[in-house]
Amino acid sequence: MILPIVIDPNEVLRAPAQSITEITPEILQLAADMRETMHAAQGIGLAAPQVGKSLKLIVVEAEGEKRGEEVPYLALINPRITWNSTQRTTFTEGCLSIPGVEGDVSRPAQVRVKALDLEGNEVQIEAKGLFARVLQHEIDHLNGKLFTDYLPKKELRERDAPEYDRA
Repeated sequence: MILPIVIDPNEVLRAPAQSITEITPEILQLAADMRETMHAAQGIGLAAPQVGKSLKLIVVEAEGEKRGEEVPYLALINPRITWNSTQRTTFTEGCLSIPGVEGDVSRPAQVRVKALDLEGNEVQIEAKGLFARVLQHEIDHLNGKLFTDYLPKKELRERDAPEYDRA
């Protein structure tokens, strides 16, 4: 089911999300709904706070031909960055919760993330490029941080925003 996406300003986007202690059928359904919502909104990542749920759950996915780089489908529970490179890259970012706005954000070029998958297995992911950027952006959401927090307001630009259901 496609869920409405919460738009900034909204307190759920600024509050630290709660850890998931049990993988219930409701969590599995939320992950599936988030994936469907992300695709419908033409996004490549979505965090549970963006659909109004203050939970540490993210989904990411991008097909190579659409974005220039492949980002495999992952649903991650309680993800956390355990290492990042000192090398940084700057890339234009936008956010489904801040439609019509983009900006150039500098982030570590590589990261290592630990999380649980939907079956409760601990996974460790090493990512670089777009994959690393998407993981960092979505994990920021779980900590109440938005990409616009990295930039002065004068460095933000307008952009076209796809149509999708907004809360």
